[in-house]
Amino acid sequence: MRIATWNVNSISARLPRLLTWLESSGTDVVCLQELKCSAEAFPADEVRALGYESVVNGDGRWNGVAVLSRAGLTDTVTGLPDGPAYEGGEESRAVAATCGGVRVWSVYVPNGREVGHPHYAYKLEWLEGLRRTAEREAPGALPFAILGDYNIAPTDDDVYDRAAFEGSTHVTEPERAALSALRGAGLSDVVPRPLKYDHPYTYWDYRQLCFPKNRGMRIDLVYGNAPFAAAVKDAYVDREERKGKGASDHAPVVVDLDV
Repeated sequence: MRIATWNVNSISARLPRLLTWLESSGTDVVCLQELKCSAEAFPADEVRALGYESVVNGDGRWNGVAVLSRAGLTDTVTGLPDGPAYEGGEESRAVAATCGGVRVWSVYVPNGREVGHPHYAYKLEWLEGLRRTAEREAPGALPFAILGDYNIAPTDDDVYDRAAFEGSTHVTEPERAALSALRGAGLSDVVPRPLKYDHPYTYWDYRQLCFPKNRGMRIDLVYGNAPFAAAVKDAYVDREERKGKGASDHAPVVVDLDV
C-alpha cells in the first residue's frame, strides 16, 4: 500500500496537478491539508472518477483536510476529539479513516503565527489534544499513523538555517516537546533522514527563490505506531511536484507499506 500526505495549499488551485499525480503516482491513500474549501465544495466527483472515496473536513476558510482512498474508507472521524476552539469555533484541521486495514489521521496543525500570540498557545493546546488521540488509538494491533503538515521542524537539521528562524515558531522547544510527547504515546517518525539527498525538506516558501536555493523546512511528517513503522518499506519526498507552474509550496511525502 502506498500512502502519502500533501499540503496542497488550495484544492481548487491545485486540482489539475492533484488529478494528474493521482493517476501517475500509484498512491492508494492520500492525506490532504490546507484545502481552503468547504466540504460541500470539495471536488469529490473528480477524485471518485479516478477510483478514490473521500472524507473531508472543511469550512471554506484557509484550513481544511481530507483523506482520499481507493483501499476502502470506514470508521471516519471529522474533527479532533476534545480539540480546543479558537476564537469561539473549531477549525477544520483533522479527519480520520481506516483504509484497507490501516488507520490514518490527516492533520493540519495550527501555524502558531508568532511566539506569544494566542494562536501559538492554541497550537500547543491542539497538539496536546492530538497526543490524547494518539494515546487512545496507537496501542492497538492495527497500523496507525498521523500524517500531515505539523508546522514543526523536528530538529535543527530540518531547516536550511537555524539562525534564520531564531525567535520564530516551528522550531521552539515547546513545539518540539509536543512531538516528543507523540513519540511517548508510541509513535515514531517513519520517514528516515537522509533519504536520497542530504536535506529532505517538504516546504519551500514561494518568495526569494527558496526552492531553487533549497532553503526549505521539513514540516510535513508521518508519525506511525509500531505496526505501521514495521510495515514501512520505502519513503520519499516527491520534489518533482514542487516544481513548475502552479505548484503548491509543499511537496508530497510518500510512504510504501507492506501490509
